[in-house]
Amino acid sequence: MEITDKLLQEFKDRMHFTHKGEDSNLKELLSFSIDDITRKCGAFNIEENKGAKELVFERTRYAYNDALEYFDKNFQSQINSVGFSITMGTTEGDPDAAI
Repeated sequence: MEITDKLLQEFKDRMHFTHKGEDSNLKELLSFSIDDITRKCGAFNIEENKGAKELVFERTRYAYNDALEYFDKNFQSQINSVGFSITMGTTEGDPDAAI
């Protein structure tokens, strides 16, 4: 998936990055994170699934800080939850979602 400038800027805003020097590296890390979360949870639209976007941003943060080995353990509950919601065809904020 190609990383849009909007998605990159959202991540940079979250991380409080103002420089552009690492944009290509951040885009690559975001792309790797999307691929990883897709493998673990299933296909999703990053603009519509807030839980999946959160996981992508958190995994990218861990990768950026060279702490990726801790991500799966620390976010296992969220990974399971997002994977379940994708499997069931629901997204966060869906009023028709089963509780």
